[in-house]
Parts: sequence; structure tokens; C-alpha cells
Amino acid sequence: MNDTSVRMFTLSTCSHCKAVKRFLDQCTVRYDFTDVDTLTGEERAAVIADLRNFNPKCSVPTIIIGTEVIIGFDEDAIKKALGIQS
Repeated sequence: MNDTSVRMFTLSTCSHCKAVKRFLDQCTVRYDFTDVDTLTGEERAAVIADLRNFNPKCSVPTIIIGTEVIIGFDEDAIKKALGIQS
């Protein structure tokens, strides 16, 4: 496995977002995430603007692995982007 950075935009209440976090934890992959729904005001607006750069529809989870953007919980795409063998 490589040391590619993993960043996610999620919602604290989203079952798919929780599933991605569980999956990455099981794979012992370090990641940063932002639960967009827990933010307010200018901070929330700034994060949504950032999210829109990666995913114009602003759907979650939006996962950024290196330069790869994965929308939704796509286990195969995540493994491929991380270089994890199936």
C-alpha cells in the first residue's frame, strides 16, 4: 500500500459515509474527513465551495485519494486508488 493522502467530505448521519470510514479503518488507511453538516456559517460555506471543486453536485461521500476523486462508497475504486490488492 502507498502513502497517498486520503481526504473525504462526509455527513455525520450518512450511512454510506460511515461505511467508507469503517472500510478505511479495516484497511488501516489514515484519512482526514470533514462532516459538512456539523459546520456553520462561513466555515461551512468555505468547505462546500471546496467540495464543489471536486464534486459539483456536492454529494457525499466524496473521497479524494491523491488526484483521484471517488463519489460514493465504491470499494473497488477505493482499493484501486490506494493500490490495495483484492
